[in-house]
Amino acid sequence: MTNGADVLCDALLANGVDTWFANPGTSEMHLVAALDRRPEIRCVLGLSEGVVTGAADGYARMARKPAANLLHCGPGLANGLANLHNARRAHTPVVNIIGDHASYHLPYDAPLTSDIESLARPMSQWVGRSSDPQTMAKDVSAACSAAINGPGVASLILPADMAWGEAENIPAEPAGLNLRAPDPERIAAAATALKSGRKVMFVLSGDTLLEEGLCLAAGICAATGARMTAAVSNGRVERGHTLPPIDIIPYPADMALQMLSDIEVMICIGATVPVSFFAYPGKPSTLAPAGCEIIQAGSFGEDLVAVLQLLADAVGATPCSDFAPVELPPEPVPGPLTGEAIAAGLARLLPENAIVCEESITSAREFWNYSKGSARHSLLQLTGGAIGIGIPLATGAAIACPDRKVVCLQADGSGMYTCQGLWTQARERLDVVTIILSNRSYAVLHREMRNVGITEPGPNARRMLDLDEPALDWVNIARGMGMNGKRVDTAEDFTQTLQAALDRPGPYLIEAVI
Repeated sequence: MTNGADVLCDALLANGVDTWFANPGTSEMHLVAALDRRPEIRCVLGLSEGVVTGAADGYARMARKPAANLLHCGPGLANGLANLHNARRAHTPVVNIIGDHASYHLPYDAPLTSDIESLARPMSQWVGRSSDPQTMAKDVSAACSAAINGPGVASLILPADMAWGEAENIPAEPAGLNLRAPDPERIAAAATALKSGRKVMFVLSGDTLLEEGLCLAAGICAATGARMTAAVSNGRVERGHTLPPIDIIPYPADMALQMLSDIEVMICIGATVPVSFFAYPGKPSTLAPAGCEIIQAGSFGEDLVAVLQLLADAVGATPCSDFAPVELPPEPVPGPLTGEAIAAGLARLLPENAIVCEESITSAREFWNYSKGSARHSLLQLTGGAIGIGIPLATGAAIACPDRKVVCLQADGSGMYTCQGLWTQARERLDVVTIILSNRSYAVLHREMRNVGITEPGPNARRMLDLDEPALDWVNIARGMGMNGKRVDTAEDFTQTLQAALDRPGPYLIEAVI
């Protein structure tokens, strides 16, 4: 007998979704059993839902197709919401399959009963509930279509009786990619601004930060004198010495305001008007200078590279293939390890075609500038500010790209949110080097205290900000999760240890004490 769970698996496969990140529970057992009948689906277990949802985000950013999450009822979804928030901000195509009680059991208000729709909606651009096994294939294709065309997070709720109910296995109609065409009026306005002689800046995100988009944007800048920068945080950026270098809007508001102070026209493509992460007394929320003209030339859901191509045609520009090489930073100075030494050392040693998942928060901020001259690589960033994504993001990226070395730059405090992802890396034998920036504090919060005028936190405040009583032992945490690691505290030891880790396959952790 074919049941709804079988149809769901086949419909996801028909839509190209062949990798599931899962933390299932009782209500999903028929679906777990169906996965045994579909060996072409890769199933990856995460020991917390934050690992599951973050890994799906990393996978989909690199695979350029949706991943599926299998989550258990409302509480399981709730445990994974923080990294679904990051996926939503990255516009990552992710399909959540959320198990629920059998439909006839819901009126009895069993302990796990919850309003799953209300939990899912803030982090999802599409929420649906399966109500008939016979329409399962259509339900799945609708979720996949929403995920790839948003692009973003789609959540399909699966009552247990829809999974075990008998169903006719009607082939699913695969969802197609239906990007909106660029808006001619906004293209014309942007082209006029580029020809006006005013100080113009592109603010880019999404596909504009991949190779074709970067080369087009650099060509337009070369032809018109405009500048280009990446948004504060981005789902994926292609980087390295073979690509045009690009700046990024700094996270600290004062630095961003200074960078943008003379801009007269801001053309946003795949990005929105930059705003401060947080409000500060006496400082503006919007980072564009007063009087700056804002042109939203392209938004997610549109063909963003086509927007750049139309602008290039309008100003007579061609893709840039000739640009000044960027030198690598000097070798780190021997001595005590610093965040700057870690950023410089990684930039120098990064292997060709690597993937860097960056959640260093504050300690290795220099990596962006230092890595402009590095070997070609992909950079995945924390997009929504919800910490705890670095280790899961690297896990998913390594599964999507098993032939590429993955390096995770991970702050210690946020790493503890989802350190269970190290177990998944060990279990799946993933080629990931995790660098823990161990300053034994929430350093970003120390800086935010200074931003509100408190230069010396008192004893109570420090107990909220420091992680040194007791100090975390990341090497033993890694060993407990099934991988080897080493603690380093000098620049020279870090460089030697990192080179050895990059040269060997499989997961490895470096605790870099700074």
